Amino acid sequence: MKKLSKVQLKQQTLVLNVADALEEQGRAELEGMLQCWFDVEYHLFPGSLLLCFQFENQQSLDAATPELLKWQKRLSGAMLKKGVILKDMRRHLVFTLKGPDD
Repeated sequence: MKKLSKVQLKQQTLVLNVADALEEQGRAELEGMLQCWFDVEYHLFPGSLLLCFQFENQQSLDAATPELLKWQKRLSGAMLKKGVILKDMRRHLVFTLKGPDD
């Protein structure tokens, strides 16, 4: 794996901080949420950012789905506060049953 540049390391830290904050809020507000994980290709950042909220079962996922837009807006707002503009907030956060290794 190629070593990350200083800029990419800053991007990684920014994404980790935002993901951790949203994960903490999500666990408190969304029943059945297990974890928040993300995937990003730093050379295509921020367009390649994908944050995933993983749920324990289909029932909890279905119950949380109406809240998805609210969480997408929270991600967009949190990134904007850090100086990163997400052009299409709907592409960058999803609710899923899959984990980071699936």
